Amino acid sequence: MNIYLTWVQSHPITSAMLQFAILGSLGEIISKWIVQKSFKYPFTFMMTIWKMIVWAVLAVGIKYAFIGFGGYVQSLIESGLWPAFAKGSLGYALSLSILMNLQFGLFLVLIHRILDNIPLKEKNWKNLHKGMYSLLWFWIPAHTVTFMVNDDLKMGLAAVWSVALGLILGFFNRK
Repeated sequence: MNIYLTWVQSHPITSAMLQFAILGSLGEIISKWIVQKSFKYPFTFMMTIWKMIVWAVLAVGIKYAFIGFGGYVQSLIESGLWPAFAKGSLGYALSLSILMNLQFGLFLVLIHRILDNIPLKEKNWKNLHKGMYSLLWFWIPAHTVTFMVNDDLKMGLAAVWSVALGLILGFFNRK
């Protein structure tokens, strides 16, 4: 665990990118396996590389959002515009999760779909509303937990949540 924490502390952006590239892509693979009811690998080599790049790019935005929205909530508290929740408390974590997901999360869902569409050379907006709804039923609760853990563990946990969401979506979208 100390090796992991040292790595995350020494390379916050690179570690975020690598964790999301691996775990975010794994979540998509698992989801496809469940939907197709087959362990046949669902992507070409180049599509796998593309998905890993997309997840790595998203990780940078997520890392910055985690830091930036923490400052945003703190500024609201200091200005008297938000309840004075202690940092790390359930109220603070829930506030941060709601504000981040309802602002940045919407952008993230859209940009993720745009980036997924690029190699397919199509404009697939089908079921985009399901991604938006996942902010409410999955990401707000998941990030509430995430914002209650040590700062050095947040990005890793968020990447693990991507695998969990892949599992859940796979079951919801089974044929």
